[in-house]
Amino acid sequence: MTASPLLSRHGAVDDSGADAGVAHHYGDPVAEQRALAAGRAVADQSHLGIVTVTGPDRLTWLDSLTTQALGTLAPGFSSETMILSPQGRIEHVAGVVDDGETTWLITETAPALATFLERMKFMLRVEVTDATNEYAAIGEAVRAPAAAGEPPTWVDPWPGVAAGGTTYAADPDAPHPGADRAWRLVLVPRETLEAEIDERLDAGWSLVGTWATEAARIAAHRPRASHEVDETTLPHELDWLRTAVHLHKGCYRGQETVAKVHNVGRPPRRFTMLHLDGSGHSLPELGAPVMNGETTVGRITSVARHHEDGPIALAMLKRSVDPSLELMVPSDGGPLAASQELIVNADGFSSDRPDRPGPTMRGLMMGKGCAADGGDMS
Repeated sequence: MTASPLLSRHGAVDDSGADAGVAHHYGDPVAEQRALAAGRAVADQSHLGIVTVTGPDRLTWLDSLTTQALGTLAPGFSSETMILSPQGRIEHVAGVVDDGETTWLITETAPALATFLERMKFMLRVEVTDATNEYAAIGEAVRAPAAAGEPPTWVDPWPGVAAGGTTYAADPDAPHPGADRAWRLVLVPRETLEAEIDERLDAGWSLVGTWATEAARIAAHRPRASHEVDETTLPHELDWLRTAVHLHKGCYRGQETVAKVHNVGRPPRRFTMLHLDGSGHSLPELGAPVMNGETTVGRITSVARHHEDGPIALAMLKRSVDPSLELMVPSDGGPLAASQELIVNADGFSSDRPDRPGPTMRGLMMGKGCAADGGDMS
């Protein structure tokens, strides 16, 4: 992707890594975070990828390939889904919204996702397009879906537990830190991006960068594919069965692993919030090790300086790490003390895990492989 035209705006500082091409901030990160929290901010999210699927078979076809039940997704309703490897590891994540004619997939792996879907078309009546060069996403601190006549709009379902989902939260009955975070992505023609932004600025909103949006995401315990997912990540480790996995739908690639870990296993790692020592000005690098003494027990996946909470991070830790331990994270300014705030519970059990092994969930056939996993369905 080429750099966003919004980078020419006053004060804009380009981001890097997965967010390269859009602004990290526009000169006042604290004010931008406050505007976002107040629901009067707009964010350039034009670096995200957009894949469209059209054709009468699109929803049932996507339902058969992905972790979410999409076969009856109603126009205007938002969902989230994944494509897994045969071993149940996360390969692609996408926000999903359908407008009655087109299913819009918002993802950070658009070229690879479009290529995968193209290979899986067979004789079905579907057309797949990487539309990233034609459409751009605008982020808003709004929870409402698109009104009649408005562009396709994906409303983030996090942290709700969707039908067929479950949670690995430490206390599933406690209020979730992300409950007050409203977030949606409005999809507009790329050539109208600046005009759409200016319309919102004329209404009194503030233009904010990824510093603000990432700080809000981290505080909400919201996982992100480009940051939290590596080649071994299971959805359970990130509490992502809340919004992106339907446990009782039909067969899909990786479904046996999802079911086995949920019913009789435990994820080997756990997603964790870290509150970092804020007495200095340093932050750890993405991927920095999380240490218990001389032992590496995890890695930093996301980090930001929050306008109220100070320096915060998300990390993937070994499940066996004692949640009460104060850990250490290296930084350019020296080691930073890190206290844990549980996201995924330490015992590795979901809120509705069976008490003991018994009949498996609908759609899982013990002793016979799932066709989507390359097994024998006969």
